Amino acid sequence: MNTKPEFHGSDLEKIEEYYGIPKESIVCFGANVNPLGLSEKVRQEIAANLDIISTYPDREYTSLRNAIGQYCKVPPSSVVVGNGSTELISLLIEQRCPKKTLILGPTYSEYARELSFSDSIQEYYHLNPNDGFRLNVPDFLEKLEEGFDLLIICNPNNPTSSVIRTEDMRRILTACHEADTFVMIDETYVEFAPDIGAVSAVSLIGEFSNFMVLRGVSKFFAAPGLRLGYGVTGNEAFLKRVREHQIPWALNSIGAFAGERMLQDSRYIQHTRTLILGERTRMLEELRKIRLIKVFDAYANFILIQILKEGLTASGLFEACIRRGLMIRDCSSFQCLEGEYVRFCMMLPEDNTRLLDTLKEFLK
Repeated sequence: MNTKPEFHGSDLEKIEEYYGIPKESIVCFGANVNPLGLSEKVRQEIAANLDIISTYPDREYTSLRNAIGQYCKVPPSSVVVGNGSTELISLLIEQRCPKKTLILGPTYSEYARELSFSDSIQEYYHLNPNDGFRLNVPDFLEKLEEGFDLLIICNPNNPTSSVIRTEDMRRILTACHEADTFVMIDETYVEFAPDIGAVSAVSLIGEFSNFMVLRGVSKFFAAPGLRLGYGVTGNEAFLKRVREHQIPWALNSIGAFAGERMLQDSRYIQHTRTLILGERTRMLEELRKIRLIKVFDAYANFILIQILKEGLTASGLFEACIRRGLMIRDCSSFQCLEGEYVRFCMMLPEDNTRLLDTLKEFLK
């Protein structure tokens, strides 16, 4: 049987092979990476300091953790760095050894994959599309009473682009503290939110010791190949265990050097936020004029839509877009997301306009 493969956001090589489209000509709306690319200032500083490859990085990553602490407004002692947030997800699950885990879904599949290597039972709490994928906090708190060792939340969530606000996260953390549940909060996309402070849980580390926030530089800073992630927690004992079980020098010298400078590049940070916030508003306004889709509120740098046109599937819309060099994400592979959904991130304005025109053509 000749079955079409599933394509994820970074699968440009597979797309090139399957469709015969040069990957250089594809506008990748599926990877959720900042369209500005690497900061030119950081690029020049890396190029001028390549000799650092000849030395080991500081085993404690003191300078980088200081930069992260300043960036997040937390003590550097509460920070751990790793080889991408993926390494830290694995370490966190390994050290918590959960017997029963609750995942807020639909969401990123890596959580389930890492849990599959443990003995943990996995349960999902499904966000409801009829509620715009907004969390019903009272109902969720009742679910937590069933007893879980670990709770996993992506905030803003992938693929729904919905958020849990900080005041609601405080209620969740309070309930989890009473139930002895540790919480992993993945904030990969939080820097794209209109008001970061109203969404991020980082400000709560002084109040609670039962959670860790994970972030990275792959999406906002357009550096997925750097493999730099970091975690922030107020639980000193847990942080010590994570560091003790981490492979020494998990992050290379270039990663440590570049990461520090990325977080200090205020001009790039502001440019990114101005671009994404403006384009997100424009795209949402245009998409809501299309009758045959349902558009969900977006707080990350991507938008989720549900296709309502009879006979048009997510796979079909993906196919129509990719043949024009526009790669969106068919969301069929996301667990507990039933229906015809696609997701796409904000790219440069002219590319966003091309995508909007294509969607309007096929969804009229």
